[in-house]
Amino acid sequence: METTTTTDWRYTVMPAVFTWLKETDNGLEIDLPATQKYAADILRVQGKGGTRMGGLVGSGTLGENSYLTVEQRLSLLKALSEVAKEFNVPLVSGATAETKEELATIVKELAAVGVDTVMVMPPKTQATPTDEEMYDYYALSTAAAREAGINIMPYNNPDAAGYHALSTELLRKLAELPEVTALKISTSDVSVIETLTLENEELKVLAGVDTVTIHAGLAGACGGITGVGCIFPKASVTMQEYVNAGNWAEANKISRAMNSISYLDAQPLLLEYLKFAFGVHHDDAVGGLRTLGKKLTDEQIEDVRARYALAKERLAAIDLLD
Repeated sequence: METTTTTDWRYTVMPAVFTWLKETDNGLEIDLPATQKYAADILRVQGKGGTRMGGLVGSGTLGENSYLTVEQRLSLLKALSEVAKEFNVPLVSGATAETKEELATIVKELAAVGVDTVMVMPPKTQATPTDEEMYDYYALSTAAAREAGINIMPYNNPDAAGYHALSTELLRKLAELPEVTALKISTSDVSVIETLTLENEELKVLAGVDTVTIHAGLAGACGGITGVGCIFPKASVTMQEYVNAGNWAEANKISRAMNSISYLDAQPLLLEYLKFAFGVHHDDAVGGLRTLGKKLTDEQIEDVRARYALAKERLAAIDLLD
């Protein structure tokens, strides 16, 4: 068994890994061995301080989850759980549903294939739930998690299309539930992180947008989940090392070096953009990193190529290419 050097995964950065695909007689299907290999390769990378990614995030709600069948998703997570166990790190995945009962079922299904913590998005409803309805939705998911022996991480992403925002007061209440191990806050406005951690210094908050890693750390976030870190893991891990140490000047050098590509993590087509950039990074000639999502235009493709090349050049200048 390989292992990371960090005892608490919440104080690390974790990769939201992409799925490799392969062409079959039935169309595009998940290439599980290829996905496992690249996830393991990312977890092996060390930052300049010697730490590694502290967890593995698979099939997130803003990734290819929405394009997969239930069977595909569960088989993917089962395969990734083998990698997580190999490196002795938790496996994290996302969940959302229209009803609290449906959500509870999903939580149990994810636990059965090896997921340790479920990032729970607000319900997929057209009407905005009240805080009381939202609390009940999360409370039932924590009951399901308790029964399955896993944890919950409420996921607030007010900038993502189609997801309701969680109020600061509701986040306070959710943080008190025993099965809630952390909160994930994905927004460029990090003031909510500062407000929550000022009121509760023990609260664990993970940042979910690569553009604000440093700002979120200054506001009180203890770790984060990254998409760009799948492409440049050494830089991402090293930046988190500096953030944890309060070495903001060095962390900022890395943030600025990755600025051109981190920008993509905050866009509606973040999956398509970052997966294409990952394909460029790995000279993916056979198309294993094609996406089940939207096809990029020629203009978008050239923009991603340029942003990737600029980030690579800047990271090479500070000796942070893998």
